[in-house]
Order: sequence, then C-alpha cells, then structure tokens
Amino acid sequence: MSKFVFGASVSALAIAVAAPAAAQDSGTDAQNAEREGGVGDIIVTAQKRSENLQDVPVSVSAIGEKQLDELNIDTFEDYLNQLPTVTAGGSGPGQSTIYIRGLASTTPNLSVAGVAGLAPNVALYLNDQPLAQPGRNLDVYAADLERIEVLSGPQGTLFGASSQAGVVRLITNKPDLSGFAASFSAGVSFTKGGEKSYKGEAMLNVPVTDNIALRGVVYLDDQGGYIDNVRGTRNVSQSGRFRPSGTVRSNGLAVNANRGGFQAGADLSAVTFLRADNQDSVEEDFNDTQYAGFRISGLWEVTPDWKVTVSHQSQSLESDGVFFADPELGGLDGLNIQRFEDDTLEDDFSNTSWTVEGRLAMLDVVYTGAYTKRTAQQRSDYTDYLFVGQYLPYYICDGSVTYPGAAAPSGTCQAPNLYTDADNKTTTFTQELRFSTPSDWRFRAQAGGFFSDLELIERVDFAYPGNVLAQPFGAFAPNFPQDGFRTEDGPFPAETIFRNDIRRTDKQYGIFGEASFDIIPDLLTVTAGARYYDIKVDIEGSANGSFCNSGGTDANAFGTNITDLYDGDGQFTFIGSCNAALRQTFNQGQSIADIQAAGLSLGQATQVFNALAAPDKAETSGLIYKGTVTLTPNEDLLFYATYSEGFRPGLLNRPGGATGANGFVVPFELETDEVKNYEFGWKMDLIDGQLRLNGSAFYVDISNLQTTIFDPSITNLFFSDNAANAEIKGVEADFTIAPYSLPGFTVSGAVSFLDTEITEVLTPTNDVVQGEDLAFAPSFQGNLRARYEWDVNDNLEAYIQPQVSHSGSKFTDIIEINKIKLDGYTTFDLAYGIKGDMWSAEIYGENLTDERAQISGNFGNDVARIVTNRPTTIGLRVKFDY
Repeated sequence: MSKFVFGASVSALAIAVAAPAAAQDSGTDAQNAEREGGVGDIIVTAQKRSENLQDVPVSVSAIGEKQLDELNIDTFEDYLNQLPTVTAGGSGPGQSTIYIRGLASTTPNLSVAGVAGLAPNVALYLNDQPLAQPGRNLDVYAADLERIEVLSGPQGTLFGASSQAGVVRLITNKPDLSGFAASFSAGVSFTKGGEKSYKGEAMLNVPVTDNIALRGVVYLDDQGGYIDNVRGTRNVSQSGRFRPSGTVRSNGLAVNANRGGFQAGADLSAVTFLRADNQDSVEEDFNDTQYAGFRISGLWEVTPDWKVTVSHQSQSLESDGVFFADPELGGLDGLNIQRFEDDTLEDDFSNTSWTVEGRLAMLDVVYTGAYTKRTAQQRSDYTDYLFVGQYLPYYICDGSVTYPGAAAPSGTCQAPNLYTDADNKTTTFTQELRFSTPSDWRFRAQAGGFFSDLELIERVDFAYPGNVLAQPFGAFAPNFPQDGFRTEDGPFPAETIFRNDIRRTDKQYGIFGEASFDIIPDLLTVTAGARYYDIKVDIEGSANGSFCNSGGTDANAFGTNITDLYDGDGQFTFIGSCNAALRQTFNQGQSIADIQAAGLSLGQATQVFNALAAPDKAETSGLIYKGTVTLTPNEDLLFYATYSEGFRPGLLNRPGGATGANGFVVPFELETDEVKNYEFGWKMDLIDGQLRLNGSAFYVDISNLQTTIFDPSITNLFFSDNAANAEIKGVEADFTIAPYSLPGFTVSGAVSFLDTEITEVLTPTNDVVQGEDLAFAPSFQGNLRARYEWDVNDNLEAYIQPQVSHSGSKFTDIIEINKIKLDGYTTFDLAYGIKGDMWSAEIYGENLTDERAQISGNFGNDVARIVTNRPTTIGLRVKFDY
C-alpha cells in the first residue's frame, strides 16, 4: 500500500523531531520522557560523527525508529512525504528522482536514462553507500531502519558528487549484543475504488556469544492497485506528422513551426488507418505492486576498541500497470488511463556491506565498503509517442502515405501500438577510509579517502509491431547482426525499430577533510572543510536503427542506418545494416575524404569523423570548500552561518557534434553544474525543553544547470546541455511542542518557502525561458501533526494522531514544451491505537478527504500524465515485540 503523497514531501521537518523520542541509544528513557513532557533527543551521523541533532550546525532532519513506526512509513513515497524541502519526480515505485530545495530542471525520461541521463543531484545513501542513478533511485523498503536522515543543501565536502542539493540517508538497525529481541507486525488496508493491500514484517536479534550477534529481518508488502486501464482506440492520423503548426496543446502552448508536421494539411481521405484497440487489456486496479526481501547482519566485537559489522540485503520489487492517470479521461475518480501494451517492472537488488571501526592511539578509524548489484527489466507501453512522433508513420505505413511530395497520400497505416523493452543492470562498489580525532578536543578534525565505481549497462528496444505488416522498405528479411553489451551478437527482433545499447561507467576518487576549532570554548566555533575530487564518466555502445528489413539495400533508409559503436579506444565501428560489406572500423587521424572513400556518403563519413574527434570520457577534477561559523550562547541555543559548494559531474552527449540551423553545435561533453550555498540557521530548545524551533534561510546560486532538451531546430535527438544559470531563495523551519503540563501530548509542524528563478539562458533555444521557475519547486509546503497518548489502565495505553499536509503548485520541467503545472493540494490522515506491554494495534485512515494530489507528472509526448496519491485508504495493523 503506497500510503500517501510523496509530493507533499517538503512538509514535515516536524516529524524529524516531532514526537519526543530518540532515534538511537535512548529508547526507554525517551519513551518515559515523552509521557512526562519535553522534547527528546535524536542522535544523527550527518557529519560522520554520532551527535545530538541539536548540536549539528547543518540543516539536517531525522525520522527516528519510533517515528517511522508511528507514521506507518514503509516505502519511498512514505518517507519522502515526511521530509523537509524534499520532492520527487518520476512515475512510480523504483522510477523516481529526489529533489531538495527545488534544485530540479527536467522530468526523468527512463527510455534514455542510461544513454543521456543526468546524474542525480541528491545523493541517496544506504548506510554509507551512495546508490543513486539516473532516473531510478533505489526504492529501499523501510524495514527495521534505525532512522532516516536528510541533509539539505550542498554536502560535497563529506559526501562528494551528486550531493549538490543534499543527501538522503537510510540507516539500518545493527545487531545488538545486549540481549535477545524479536518483533512481528502485520497489516491489511482497503483503498476506496481499489484493491486490498497486505503486509508483514518479522525481525530477530540474537546474541550468539558475548561478542558476536546476528540480526535479521524479512518482509512482504503486497499493494493493491487503484488505477483503471479503460477502453480506447487510436490511429496514425493523430500523429505529430500531420499536425499543423499553431495547434494549441493541452498545456496551453502552441506548436511552433519547428514542430509542425511534415505533412500538415495533407488530404488523408484516401488513407486507410487501422486502429489500435486495447479492449483485451482493459482492467480495473491494474497497478499492483509487491515488495519482498530480507536483510541479515552480523556484529563481531573483536576487542573493546574494534568491531566488525557485515550486512547483506536482497529485495525484489514487482509492479504491473502504471502509476499515472490521464486528466482528459476524467471519470468518477479521475484515475483512468488508456494503455495498449503491457506495463511490467521487475526491479531486484542485493547489497553487501562491511564496516570496520576501531581506534589507533587517539584516532578513531572507520573503514566501510559495499557492493550492490541491481537489475531492472521493464516493459512499457510507448503508444503515447504517436502524438509527437513525426517519423512514426514512416515505419508503420505504406511508403505512399509518407512520401512528402504526395498531394493526396493513399495506402494503409497499421495500428500504432508501440512498446519499449528495457533491460538494466547496475553494479556499484564503494570504499571509504576516514580518521577522526576525539569530538571533545578544542581542535578536532576528520579526514579520509573515498572511491566509487559504478557501471550501468542498459539496453532499450523501441518496438513498432506495425512495421512487420507495413513492410515500408519491401518484403521483410532478417535484420543485420548487431554487437551489444546486453545481448549475444545477433539480429534485432522483428518488431524492434531502434535500440539503445549502452555501457556507462562513473568512477570517482575523493580526498576530504574537515576541521573545527573552538575560538571561545562552548561559545564560538569555526569549521572549514574541503574535498578534492576526480571523476570520469564514460559512455560506450550504440544507438542504432533497424530500418533495412528488406531483401536489398534501400537507399532512403540507408542514409540513416548507422550503428555508432565507439569504445573510447580511438576507433569507430561503422556497421551498414543494409549491406554487410560496409561493416568497417575507422581510426583517429583519418580525414572525412578517407572515410568516404570506403563507400560511405558524405553525411555518414562526417558522422564517423565527428565521433572519432569526440572525447572518450567526461573528466572532472577540482576542489570544493565549506566554511561554517557556529555560535552557542548556551546549551539550548545554536546559530550558524555556512558557505558550501556542490557539484554534479558532466557526461558525454549521444548526439554530440550535431549542428542546428542557428549554428549551435551540440557539445560532446557537458560541464559540471555547480552550486554555491549561503545559509543562516538556528536550533533552539526553549521553555525548559518544552518547545523546539529549528530552521534556516538560504540563497543558492546555480551555474551551468544541466538539463535535457529536444529542439528539432538543433537536432532530432534528445541532448543534454548546461542550459541555464539559476537561483533559489528559501526558508525552512519546524517546531515541536511537548508540554510538561499535558504529558503524552505533542504538536509538531514544518514549513518551507521557495522562490526559484532561471536567471540566464545559455543554450540558444526557445525551450528555456529566463525568469521562469525551476521544476518541482512549490513556493510553499507545510504540515501539522498532533499526537496524544494516555493511560487506559495499568497495562494499557491509547493514542490518537491526526495530521494535515499541504503542498503548493509546481511545474514538472524547465523545458517550456514539456512542462505542465501541477495543482496544489491538502491531505488529511488520522490514526488511533492501543498499546500493551508487548503488543500494539492501530486503525488508520490516509487521505481521508480523497484528494487527488498531483504529486508528479510529465508532458513529454504532448499529453499530460499525472502521478497522483492513493485514494482514501483505511487500514489495520498489529505489532508484537519480545
């Protein structure tokens, strides 16, 4: 059961410190303190040291283990909903990208994520391992977590690349030597207009000897669907090829001349358009999801000063259908879509990590390493491409239909049901070694080194089944064999028209350090940090087409039929799929004339020459800095001022070298985009610990913001560029009240205000406009939660917990033709439960007003697709602790 919106996510820093409870080391004491009043402590490791949240001069929030349970948090959507200044763009489980403080430019496109995907600008960590990748953040189920931490703003000195907007850390519970423990929980829920959901989780902690302990958790969460695939038909007459310029799309923008149809206004009366009909796929509540997995950890306390922890986790995520709706279809619940091919996702990962902690003389030493393997196989309906697909009729219609000079086209166009078949494999290996002095020294420091090696291998087939029947280039014949990373050498499947077959590697080295000095002990502290980084991003493979499915060479098709296989070794393999004799390897140093002499056209020879001239890696190295001044007038007040820098690595561009009509040349290599953050923050415990007020005000200066662009006046392929400069101004704050006069009662809330703006456009395109907002950056978000606990008798207590969350409107992109405005929304939740000594039971309601919260969306195919929250859900859950 996907419990709520992840788009109201900026809401609740409140929850980070919301109830008076501790996330670590203070469980029983914190629970007693809660019933007595007063806000308790949370221990975090945001600065890679264990510290009280209130003593950390960083904008950090944390959801402790107790709050994770109280808030019924299980999945990506759940925990993002409770975190400050955090939003997400994407299209469902395992398919989202995290944003913090509105630093976002473009909607993730999974079809080209491995080919042209931008690196994330928020680092997602599982314990000490970064796991983010383009378009597909790892959706780790929140089973037996110790806490979730969110660090807002650039964290590059300690956390490196892709932490330019912040860091989200999932911290798992570790084995405990103090004694045996076990727990079991189960739940069932019912969604209005949808299917039932079930879940269960079991944990066991066993001290094997005095210095060895094991801990394991297993979970299963089966989430019923709530979106309906309804009956519909389509035909090729709706293609962008026949659309006149000036047509106003549903996002309010007119089609400009660059995107007008090649055959706009043609007389199509003599064309037979066969319809795609999804009657065999109609299904209610078709977006089912299931999480299943386990984690086992071992702790060996070698000596009082040294310990080793090893953990292995495996998870399977399976889903059917889609998690977005078509607002044009309406209906009673507004959760309808028309899909013409099956949508399925199998997303599995395993993670093995190890940590060695100890002491050398006065230095604390921590070595961590981890290896993660992830595979994702996804089949997606691609039929929406019809609405922008200028060339689509070329592949699935008779040649007489698409001949540009035909005054009155005639012939047959096959049904335009399309799909993509993606096969994705990611492996990540990281190591970090760091040393730190005792935290109570007047001068204290930590320093270390970091290494990360990520490999992403992705094959995406774009299938147009109608091409087999249409035979646009003559009678069908087997396609020419292709080399690839994800497949054995061999031909494309008959239905495949395009294939992206890419291997991307990101290698990162870093040396970091941070030092603090108490100028006036217990009053004034200065901190300085720096990181040297060296990052190499390499893309190799092919992006090619299967046009020559005829018995002989087709001259018209041949001009575009090139397999680009460039392995970064100074050689370029050219494969003429229509003619085996044209398979040849060219070397750097050859002229266009030399290459053309091998039998290539001028256009083909130029493409090969440009590829040989391109850099084989995107390389970035440099230094970034951080400085903080902290003032602590007393133990209950902390104020800080911070300057920090962050960056995101560049990458290679698939259509690098393409030249537009305006003379702009698509860069082969993107530069890093960089941020400079200026921040003032405060952390205050007032009224003898009964009121907590935390917050920060910040200004972020963004240079060379990366984004993905599709502008036919430049090239007919998506490309990435450092498209703009921008700025963000904002304030985030939270409060918690836990009065001594009313034990067991707490009220907590949080707000976020954002003002984002594109200040300068760097790419000569009308698709990015100066003065517009950044993406996924609502101007206001906030939430308010209350919880009251009381004794029913000596052995039983009860509680009630209402919550309201609000998010303002936001845009889904900075690209004008692709963006839509998502409406603001307000949602309400309520929970009521009872607890005994070793058990608890709760009934809860989520989204009680049945709000259609517009969390995310896209307009990439000129039709709006809106990701919404789950309708009203009522559930029951029970838990037993031993």
